Amino acid sequence: MHFLLRTHVAATPAQVWAGFTRELFLDLAPPFPPFHLLRFDGCHRGDEVHLELGAGPLRQLWTSLITDHGTQPDGTYFFVDEGQTLPKPLRFWRHRHLLQPAPDGGTFIVEDLEYRSPFRWLDTLLYPAMWAQFAWRRPIYRRYFGRPGAGVRISEPGTP
Repeated sequence: MHFLLRTHVAATPAQVWAGFTRELFLDLAPPFPPFHLLRFDGCHRGDEVHLELGAGPLRQLWTSLITDHGTQPDGTYFFVDEGQTLPKPLRFWRHRHLLQPAPDGGTFIVEDLEYRSPFRWLDTLLYPAMWAQFAWRRPIYRRYFGRPGAGVRISEPGTP
């Protein structure tokens, strides 16, 4: 299953790239499922992110490897995380993060997500929950990087 979700923010792609920190990662986490961050190296090729999802006997590990990062000729910054150890029922995970220059000097943060479980019907059933978990990020991105048309205001971690 594949989907794109786009969020417009006021900050430049370079400012947004610099803001992809451990603090932002923690703030982007949806309320469900509960998770514990075990490791966050960053967003450069070779970096890893390790999570423990769930609670009690339902805990599962999720590890992702940043397989690529860079800047494209049009000024788009990007990085790609790919699942190495995935919670059931996922079997494949690739998440491209694109930070595209917007015509107003801001950025379009594009979540380009592809995932698979053992069954196409299950991928379809998972879609609303997956989409919702990434739509959850929109107001958080705007809190960190500013709402378009409202001027650029980049928040420090932990401030509104």
